Amino acid sequence: MMMTQIGTALREAVPADVEVRADTEVLADVEVRGDARAEVLVGGVQAAGELGLTRGEFARAVQLGIVRAGPSASGGAARYTRAELDRVRSTEGRPGEDGPDALRERVASVAGAEAAAAVLGVGPSRFTRLARCGHLTPVGYRINRYRAVVWLYLAAELREFAAREPARLRGVAPPADRELLAAKADLRPRKWRGRHVGLLLRRTADPWERAAVLASVLPEAELRQAVPDPAERIVLAALAPPPPYGHPQVPAAAAVALRLLKAEPPEEIHWYRTSLDFALTGARGQSKSTGERGPT
Repeated sequence: MMMTQIGTALREAVPADVEVRADTEVLADVEVRGDARAEVLVGGVQAAGELGLTRGEFARAVQLGIVRAGPSASGGAARYTRAELDRVRSTEGRPGEDGPDALRERVASVAGAEAAAAVLGVGPSRFTRLARCGHLTPVGYRINRYRAVVWLYLAAELREFAAREPARLRGVAPPADRELLAAKADLRPRKWRGRHVGLLLRRTADPWERAAVLASVLPEAELRQAVPDPAERIVLAALAPPPPYGHPQVPAAAAVALRLLKAEPPEEIHWYRTSLDFALTGARGQSKSTGERGPT
């Protein structure tokens, strides 16, 4: 990560010899690198159009790692190489052409218990029980006008679950589920966070970026205890992933969604703190050996 992305507040904490490149030229939605041998990069809108996807479908494909982003533009916006778009087209096919719309089917999602239950072929109450007990993992969320969380599920995963676990779609709830329901447990937020963090970690091998992903899930008080060095917290905040696609902009709804981004049960918080400690050990070791990022 270049020094400009860390921010002026951390200039003295980042090695002075970090190179800041300015050899790119951005033309509309296409970025051409100064190095003539580098590949042409296209923006998300153009990439979605070339793959025959809507903006939401493309965002889901990126989230799931089906489409891999290339080097970011100078302003930080994601860009995608022609080679990557060709790879996706060759492996997934393009919607509208001969054959099944494999890519669109992989990213198709349904919102809410009624729509998801219809895919499973069960009633909404049974679906809600399965989801609350952790048998189904949301892929995203929306906040409706009543400030209630509406969970999104991949339709393909619901169909796979129905084929794999037909016994769960009928009969009475097993004892473990009944205990969870009696305790008013709801594992949907925790299951979604685990999936979200896992997908973000798969996108990068950089130790500081991986640490930032883990740090972003911890409540502020826990993060201060886990990372007492203010300079390190600045690095982690600068590298923190943005909210997921669909995160609301309206303050009241955003406040509801923000709670979904933070770990809550004590055992979940402990898991992320332990993982962050491990990640920071590697990140600090990298800084000491290469001086490429973060306090040393």
